[in-house]
Amino acid sequence: MMRPASPLRRSCLQTLSMVSVATLWPLYTWAAPSKNQKDKLQSHAWKAFKAQFIQKDGRVVSDDGARNQTYSEGQAYALFFALISEDRSAFERILAWTENNLCQGDIASHLPAWLWGQREDQQWGVLDPNSASDADVWIAYTLMEAGRLWNQRAYTAIGKALSQRILDKECVVIPGLGLSLLPGSVGFVSDGRYKLNASYSPLQVLQALGSIDPAWLSVAQSSMKVITGSSPRGICADWIWFDGQRFSQDPQGEAQGRGGYNAIRVYLWAGLLNVQAPLRTQLIKQLAPMVHQVQEAGIPPEFIDPWTLQTQGEGPSGFSAALLPFLQASNDTQVLHQQMQRLQKYPVPPTSYYQQCLNFFSAAWLRGSYSFSPQGQLRLGGEG
Repeated sequence: MMRPASPLRRSCLQTLSMVSVATLWPLYTWAAPSKNQKDKLQSHAWKAFKAQFIQKDGRVVSDDGARNQTYSEGQAYALFFALISEDRSAFERILAWTENNLCQGDIASHLPAWLWGQREDQQWGVLDPNSASDADVWIAYTLMEAGRLWNQRAYTAIGKALSQRILDKECVVIPGLGLSLLPGSVGFVSDGRYKLNASYSPLQVLQALGSIDPAWLSVAQSSMKVITGSSPRGICADWIWFDGQRFSQDPQGEAQGRGGYNAIRVYLWAGLLNVQAPLRTQLIKQLAPMVHQVQEAGIPPEFIDPWTLQTQGEGPSGFSAALLPFLQASNDTQVLHQQMQRLQKYPVPPTSYYQQCLNFFSAAWLRGSYSFSPQGQLRLGGEG
């Protein structure tokens, strides 16, 4: 049974419905007054995403210039998008390519390599065998939910095996945090310090995995601590160090201790949480300063220092798209409409792989193609 939309959600949908199909990328036709139209919009958006980014063999190709590399993150997101679009054929191809090319032919026994592309010898294959837990948890979750929703025990079994491998290879007990998710299996622990990334831990996914192993509920609790430690003034950092007592900035990399292309996902995952989900109220309150930041500037920053709040650059349109669920969850209609107007004027570039991934998560959720239960289980369409 479909639940009636809240006044704020109706307002958002009314705004979204005014977007012209003729002038904007299809993903921007987010609202539909009927289930039939909503399903058509989801189908159209998914076909457009597949045509732009997914090869016929199931490989997701990024927009990183001539390199045409593939990231395990892209495979994970595309697998989830195929599930919420109920495209079993694409789901099978994406999973098969991931398993055969990133997991040495066995996803139940090997974590996916995070980077695949053309090597110096001109051959194509794995470029870095290290794993990326942000992709891995989404793959495990999506397999579990596909098994449940499609009554496919094989997917359930693979999802369980992968989730256990993540616990074994990518989770460690950190003093002061408890059982925690590392960003990958190698390279994130140094001299008693741990390099962490808050955007790697969508709480609804961790809660759902907790239904098969309570250890994941401990990971969810520590992830909330990481989010809090990464956002001392309510603005989240991309990367953070923790030494068992204190969090500190990571000056390395493009973000240089700031919040940017990783951290934007923290607000997206928070916005997608069910209103009755554990930790949601605390999380929305913790991250509320981002709403004020966007309201004052009119746009999300590309980079922002979580300690000084100094900003650099204008965030791309995909950042605005990613923030819409969070703005709705924050009950801020003014800023929500402000960002919708920006998206109408400056659509997400159709060839921008990462921005379109953020956009697909946001757009499909806003039009009601999927949602999460309080415990993180996936709900499709009008499922109660």
